[in-house]
Amino acid sequence: MLSKDEVKKIASLARIELSESEVEKFQKDLSTVLDYVDELKKVDVSGVDEVFEVTGLVNVQRDDAAIVSDTHEGIFKNAPEMKDGFYKVKAIL
Repeated sequence: MLSKDEVKKIASLARIELSESEVEKFQKDLSTVLDYVDELKKVDVSGVDEVFEVTGLVNVQRDDAAIVSDTHEGIFKNAPEMKDGFYKVKAIL
């Protein structure tokens, strides 16, 4: 079972504030989840096909390349207001 300090550290990393009762609750809940993950690690999946082998799906990725666009005028003509070459919007603060 996770210690209270471990739960508090996890909460701190997740930027979550927990009360003492929540720490105790999550101590049990997180321990249950981690125990389940340990059970899953024990399952023998050596004879199971990979998902892509069964479905035929393949990851398709393209090379990431920067493209210089010369269509600024076309984009800017859609703006309701421009000032000094920038979109002019209402202040929100």
